[in-house]
Amino acid sequence: MFFRAKKIYTVNVYGAEILKKRSEEIKDVTPKIREIAEEMMRVTQVFDGIGLAGPQYGVHQRIVALAVPYSEQAAVSPGEALLLPRMPMVIINPEIIVVSETTETAEEGCLSVPEICAPVERPQFIQFRAQTIDGELIECECGGLLARCIQHEIDHLNGLLFVDRLTEEAFSVIKSKLKKLKKGGSKKDFKKTIRV
Repeated sequence: MFFRAKKIYTVNVYGAEILKKRSEEIKDVTPKIREIAEEMMRVTQVFDGIGLAGPQYGVHQRIVALAVPYSEQAAVSPGEALLLPRMPMVIINPEIIVVSETTETAEEGCLSVPEICAPVERPQFIQFRAQTIDGELIECECGGLLARCIQHEIDHLNGLLFVDRLTEEAFSVIKSKLKKLKKGGSKKDFKKTIRV
């Protein structure tokens, strides 16, 4: 009987240097970028995430895999109506053009900050622009979980984690957990792996 070798999937976690650096713009969608896009979608699925940015995967480029769950009730903005039915998908060089003055606070977690959640205040609506892996230019207004996810992933591309956006009070609640996570991560080269 033959056994298939398990594949190892990895995500960089809190404490990894790559998570603190601004990612580089992608000039051309090469076969290598397409390969990275496929791998990132797979990693997002394996880790049961809704988004993954290049630095989390170990790529210092402006690429994001999105897997925001679709429900017809959630599609209240043009961006949600357009993009949620197309999930999972990969976007290249995403940028936020406009943010709403209205904000909302919601619990956020992150594949790079495992098992830690905290309330983050973000603009309720955004207008963003990106390119799909197939070269389609997208520019639309998004709300809901999609808007939050896009903001969260663009933060990653700019070297920020959601914990960098916490109020002093919210940060103090998770400070000891972060310290423990960083200490544990240093023993594993700041990587979390899953074998499938």
